[in-house]
Amino acid sequence: MQDVIFQYDGTFDGFLCCVFESYVYKEFPIAFYSDEECFSLYEVRSVITCSKHAQRVYRSLVKISRRAAGLIRRAFLTCMDDKELHLYAFIRKLYAEGPAFMKCQADEVYLPICRAVRHLNGELEKLRGFIRFSIYDGVLGAEIEPKNRVLPLLRSHFCNRYANEAFFIYDRTHKELLLYHNGRSRIVSVDHLRLSLPGEEELLYRRLWKCFYETIAIKERYNPRCQNTFLPNRYRGTMTEFLPTDYEVQQSLVTSPPASLAIAPTPFAQAEIPVPEIHE
Repeated sequence: MQDVIFQYDGTFDGFLCCVFESYVYKEFPIAFYSDEECFSLYEVRSVITCSKHAQRVYRSLVKISRRAAGLIRRAFLTCMDDKELHLYAFIRKLYAEGPAFMKCQADEVYLPICRAVRHLNGELEKLRGFIRFSIYDGVLGAEIEPKNRVLPLLRSHFCNRYANEAFFIYDRTHKELLLYHNGRSRIVSVDHLRLSLPGEEELLYRRLWKCFYETIAIKERYNPRCQNTFLPNRYRGTMTEFLPTDYEVQQSLVTSPPASLAIAPTPFAQAEIPVPEIHE
């Protein structure tokens, strides 16, 4: 097989189309790029996403092992280094040997994917409890900074939990925004999210929450090492109880008074559900 670099749109369907073309043209990918510009001494193949090709590949994976197909879809959301190469190697081995090798977690192909999905699941479980919502002109809003693309997996949990509310969750890391309103949800890509300053009532509730957090703490049993085990420092930057008391003042100094929610008109993701309208 000829060594090439695959350039695709960064979506899961786009990756499956890369797998499809690698078998059709008998080409072996040595790297995957989702950026618009790719400079390399190797041949670069630009893969156009085709839903029929992607569905054909995914159906073949489900036919071999439904569990393996689900694992591949979930692993694609992880922050694993060179995840496309690891997933491609996994798919090739699945086609060649079947799913039997998945019984051994020490398998050199299966192990990195298993670790990445375990890390994703752990972060997902923490964020279900660590996300803190604020009220912006009657709309619940929250910001997170995850390592993995967790919004597609958090979607059903919060849409069911806040079924009668209008809310959004912004992923600062991956520039994605989950919107929900009137039973409909959508994930869109945004370059920048600018929020209005919190109102007096919201600031009051933030102070009350901080006061509650500090009141229930037992000073004699303060154990920062144990606390960091259950609540890592990287989650605290978006949690109300860990923000400094002058956080609201700092916000007012660095943020100009914008509209309640400004979303840049960028291409969307996960568009099978119509985008809701959030009224001010």
